[in-house]
Amino acid sequence: MASPTSGGEREKLVSKLPASLRQALKVRSAQLNTDVQNAVTAGIRAWRDHQEPLPHVDTAGAESFGTWLPEGLYDDFKTDCAARGVSYIQGLAQAVALWIEQNPASDQPAPTRRLIVCNQKGGVGKTAVTAGLAQALAEDPQQSTSTQAVAQAAARLGLRVLMVDYDPQGHLSHQLGLKAVPAGEESLITHMLNREQARTSLIDLTVGIEDERFGDRLRILPAAFDAFLLDSGLTMFRGPRHAALERALAPLEEHFDVIVVDSPPSLGLAMDAAIYYGRLRDGEKPGSSGLIIPVEAEDTSAQAYGMLINQVGSLATDYEIEVEQLGLVVNKFDSRRGYIATSSLDKWKSLGAPPVLAVIGDLKEQREAVRLQRALLAYSPESDQAHHMREIARRLA
Repeated sequence: MASPTSGGEREKLVSKLPASLRQALKVRSAQLNTDVQNAVTAGIRAWRDHQEPLPHVDTAGAESFGTWLPEGLYDDFKTDCAARGVSYIQGLAQAVALWIEQNPASDQPAPTRRLIVCNQKGGVGKTAVTAGLAQALAEDPQQSTSTQAVAQAAARLGLRVLMVDYDPQGHLSHQLGLKAVPAGEESLITHMLNREQARTSLIDLTVGIEDERFGDRLRILPAAFDAFLLDSGLTMFRGPRHAALERALAPLEEHFDVIVVDSPPSLGLAMDAAIYYGRLRDGEKPGSSGLIIPVEAEDTSAQAYGMLINQVGSLATDYEIEVEQLGLVVNKFDSRRGYIATSSLDKWKSLGAPPVLAVIGDLKEQREAVRLQRALLAYSPESDQAHHMREIARRLA
């Protein structure tokens, strides 16, 4: 059976799967740091594309199994099963077995993912998305009393996550009750421009976000007042300017599974360094790292998006790199604003690539959490905004 999710973007697959195959799927997904539902989705797509007959899988004693698929895929899968003369259970078992065969476990640990939250336009919610996404990735879903929260939580749960407040305005730091590093003191900027003179390890400058939902897995590298001078500092930098952020953050990567960067609203050299840091590295799995772009449903946001994409394209050409746009987040949406809002939302969705990861309303919980200087998922874990953050994390898994 299929049942649509509340967002209409996924539908539930309910079938059966042999216990041994289900366990193998779970283990391999964990080894590859991949969401089970994404593994099953990839397996079904590979199964549909596979032209040769696949080996029969013994499904005797298969047990109930459920997951979520992109809307429409389940119906297409059932149609193909009927055309091939196999049951849904056999088809699913073949698809899962095929995915396991095509995705062998690696002895190497997965590289640290780098998620760059960016938009040239200010006020679109970059900071809120950075904080909420990082919290959702680090959260233990068992802390939630809501089955919806558990179902929507990112499969890659309990991750070690670092938030980097790379915006000189320091909104991310302030929202979580921290002050920006005073001018002249060691900070991220020191390690970018004068690493040889730094005396304190950058990991020691990070601050933990204390809440039982996150354990000791969520940390932040606070903003620095010196960041206002970063573009001019990079102009005089003797090393490769585009790699300055990566050079500074590289020693931290062994400590974290994901690094989420709250970028400045600019198109300067500092933003070049952030984009370069989020590029797809050699051997890295597509979709692992890249840009997350908060936008609003209005015209100036679309203009700013165009400028950002031009910058990304120029940088990719100049340095022969690939920078993935992982998705858009339409923020502060209110259909009561009329045609401009609704037609703009339709245009964002019609892009197709990058996909719209979530449409988040202009709701009060985020503003209240900011006023209280608390993490949103700790302050209001069952709010719509919190669920949207988990949905973004899940879709990026």
